[in-house]
Amino acid sequence: MPLTTFEEEIYLRALTGRMVGKAIADLNINKLAVVAPKNIICSSIATATEAAFIDYSGGVTYHFMVELGKNEEEIAKRLKDFNAQVVLLQFGGESPIDQVKASFVKLLKAMAKENVPGAIVFHVRIFAAGGVKEAIADEEIKKYLEGKDLFVYTVGFDEGKVYVNKVAIEGGELKLQKLTEYHVTLEHADLLNRSLKDRKVTFQ
Repeated sequence: MPLTTFEEEIYLRALTGRMVGKAIADLNINKLAVVAPKNIICSSIATATEAAFIDYSGGVTYHFMVELGKNEEEIAKRLKDFNAQVVLLQFGGESPIDQVKASFVKLLKAMAKENVPGAIVFHVRIFAAGGVKEAIADEEIKKYLEGKDLFVYTVGFDEGKVYVNKVAIEGGELKLQKLTEYHVTLEHADLLNRSLKDRKVTFQ
């Protein structure tokens, strides 16, 4: 069990969302679509990301809310109309991970059918849980993603850093290339370690 309270989980998403928003702004874009399931944790990180992105970039963003298993096709059509430079898929939160992964794959399938434009950034939670790996088992999704610039942000627990990585699909495998890194505060690192690794912070 995580060594965090639910309140700390919300605050952790505020800290992480702020960093993700800055990282995406640093890609020098000005139009971002943020897609997240309808739950408290995902909404927290998504809105923190949006606020930070607007602050750092001066750009435009919009929050697309997925109801698991219900409106993925509608969201894909709206994403196409919004025509963002980057689509951020912040799937995770307190919903059961199997339901989240199924919705994530369903959304990507719908995005492939609609040929939704823009680069794609994956949330670390869905990436680590195998959501992207599961998605590319579908040939239509795989072909769609192979034509995209793909990114994922990951956490260096011992280093106290968040990394932005480029994702390449090679055959049926996913390869990461680190592009940049951001130092986190001691407070942020402590929450990340307790939430995701069930341990106290391990670096100075």
